[in-house]
Amino acid sequence: MEIYLVRHTETVCAKGICYGQADVSLMQPYQEQFQEIKKQLPEEAFFYSSPLERCTILADFLSTSNFTTDKRLMEMDFGSWELKSWDEIPKEEMDPWMNDFVNVKVPEGESFEIMNDRVLSFIDEKLTEVSKPIVIVSHAGVIRSFLCKQMNLPLKEAFSNKVDFGQVIKINL
Repeated sequence: MEIYLVRHTETVCAKGICYGQADVSLMQPYQEQFQEIKKQLPEEAFFYSSPLERCTILADFLSTSNFTTDKRLMEMDFGSWELKSWDEIPKEEMDPWMNDFVNVKVPEGESFEIMNDRVLSFIDEKLTEVSKPIVIVSHAGVIRSFLCKQMNLPLKEAFSNKVDFGQVIKINL
């Protein structure tokens, strides 16, 4: 089954800001980037998107009909770290997570494993026998989770997969 994983384009957040499920907007102008992304996708496909605005704006542009949002495609929940500068997160909170982001939960948020479980649940439920390709508009963490499954990588190796803003990655699941 052909799956196209599409990361949203750049957001208005300054570099160095932690954001996951915070609903931040896209940096404008983005129409030209959207056109380039669309050229890389099949003409007919089923579309799924994270419900966060930075993905739904792109999914709406890319899909020729409707798209379906699914909360399981949201970025990792960074809890009390959302919209803070990475530099202002207390070292005693950051260090344990940096040493084991797979298992250690962010305060009031998730671990990578919890997010991965959401993604696997989506795959098991939604990505069954389908007659058309599937396009998923989502976030770097979610896409890394897909790639770990696809390549049989342990989750601790997730960040070995670089996922740029506006990147399209085609996989066969």
